[in-house]
Amino acid sequence: MDRQRWCARIELADAIFDYQEIWHNRQRRHSALGMLSPVQFEAQAPSTAA
Repeated sequence: MDRQRWCARIELADAIFDYQEIWHNRQRRHSALGMLSPVQFEAQAPSTAA
């Protein structure tokens, strides 16, 4: 993000939010999930079809 010029603060804030929510929070490991990422945790959980 530091390699790009931002016209407005809101554009930078949106880019930071997108990074946090879309990449970082889905990839980082969570201790509450047994040190698995949310994607890994959901992949190993049994599916519950309604």
